[in-house]
Amino acid sequence: MNPTQINNFIEGIPKAELHLHIEGTFEPELMFEIAHRNNIPINYQSVDELKKAYNFNNLQEFLDIYYAGASVLIHEQDFYDLTWAYLTKVHEQNLVHTEIFFDPQTHTDRGISFDTVIQGIHNALIDGKDKLGISSQLIMCFLRHLVEASAFETLEQALPYKNWIAGVGLDSSELGHPPSKFERVFSKAMDEGFITLAHAGEEGPAEYVWEAINLLKVSRIDHGNRSLDDDQLIKYIAEKQIPLTVCPLSNLELKVVEDLKDHPLLQLMEAGVMVTINSDDPAYFDGYMNENYIQIATALNFSKKQIAQLAKNSFKASFLPDKKKEKLISQVENYYQNN
Repeated sequence: MNPTQINNFIEGIPKAELHLHIEGTFEPELMFEIAHRNNIPINYQSVDELKKAYNFNNLQEFLDIYYAGASVLIHEQDFYDLTWAYLTKVHEQNLVHTEIFFDPQTHTDRGISFDTVIQGIHNALIDGKDKLGISSQLIMCFLRHLVEASAFETLEQALPYKNWIAGVGLDSSELGHPPSKFERVFSKAMDEGFITLAHAGEEGPAEYVWEAINLLKVSRIDHGNRSLDDDQLIKYIAEKQIPLTVCPLSNLELKVVEDLKDHPLLQLMEAGVMVTINSDDPAYFDGYMNENYIQIATALNFSKKQIAQLAKNSFKASFLPDKKKEKLISQVENYYQNN
């Protein structure tokens, strides 16, 4: 396929996103707008200067600016505007379902109430369904660099909103913060009926992926690149069809890989692992869903069949009801057959 054919095929295919941090969709223009609205000074004189700062060498450098940006979010309307901006963007990219992470501790630690955060996000997701036809699930993440007690407190704050939150996840600085640190919190979350998932094997070792599976009982692994370091682990993930939510442009920007041609996505697919493509923090990593699909498909010379399989995987690995999954997977197959 030539580049135009690849781009057109990807742009039109129905797809789901399963690894997306809503705070990571904060475009510089909106950040400036909300900072001005809330009279909050930020350390950059212009949108262009801020964009230049979106240049990282590792996960921690990215997280530093990520948390600084989030500090301008104060009111329910801010969280609504942030979420709505993401939904309108991905609506243009033929995204029909999204499962969104949010980090309440990033906000509650600054004195913003849990209620303010979730109300703004939830109201935008409802409008996304009604006005754009995008279905969604909300996943609450614990920040792994904070203490276990803080995660327990956050879980308690979430309980009144169980109907709005599908699952709990684990994100932020991975190295030195293994999943085992949160085993008790995840056990309590499961007792409350939440699905569990966790970031593991992005910068941390394959052992963290094992811990997420065995101790946190996760339904999905977010990232999981380092799983390839352990043959037994890859075999297990493939046999059990535990999905990996892979984020190519994030991996490139954070130097997890030096070149997309070296990305392990194809290796994972060939090993029988159910992998999906996602954008992670698209405002910071220079690409939403289609950009991730296009750049990785170009780098690894994917066929239409492989692209269609990745789109099908995005629905298979989702938390949608089985009948809805089947319907969307058949839509992808029809699209593939007719394009």
